[in-house]
Amino acid sequence: MRDTQTGSWWQQISGEAIQGSFKGQKLVPVNFDEISFGIWKRENPNGRVLRPDNNKTESADWENQVGKMPVRINAKIEDTFEPRAIMIGIKIGETAKAYPFSALEKQSPIIDTVGGTNIVLLLADDKKSVRAFERTLEGRKLEFLRKTDTNELVDAETGSVWDFSGKAIKGELEGKQLIPVQIIKDYWFDWKTYNPNTLVYRLENR
Repeated sequence: MRDTQTGSWWQQISGEAIQGSFKGQKLVPVNFDEISFGIWKRENPNGRVLRPDNNKTESADWENQVGKMPVRINAKIEDTFEPRAIMIGIKIGETAKAYPFSALEKQSPIIDTVGGTNIVLLLADDKKSVRAFERTLEGRKLEFLRKTDTNELVDAETGSVWDFSGKAIKGELEGKQLIPVQIIKDYWFDWKTYNPNTLVYRLENR
């Protein structure tokens, strides 16, 4: 990215200026939620939508075209995954961990600990949207499971039912809200470049 005021260049992932008068400085990150419109609309029935720019130059097939572009791989990046394998990245403190999207498709929720924080990682029923939350609530560490017959998320401690927004909608903890954990959906080569010491979640380790 390039700002129009100084012409400085900024990295998209890190928000750090790599060239120009702001070189070395970082933008303050803002939490964001990358979910499908269907889920967003369900959770925000009165929400407003930014009108698309009809003058945009990108084609409707832009993402597929970019996906075919060659990837410049850092020599230090292992060939454990395809460069463009989709990862769900979480970074808490100095600890970074990558969760292959393919693993989340096979196992949701994923119960884990990153940087000393107990987390739960969820794949929505649209099989596209992903969210993560802290699973320690009022000093109690919760273990979650998904009921296959109803696709509901239930904690093993109280049997309370939770929705995709991290809110308990039924049971002893009804009305309680889990604290969101920021995630980023990224290509493996990109996540690994910015987080060279990243840990990787593996199904066989569970």
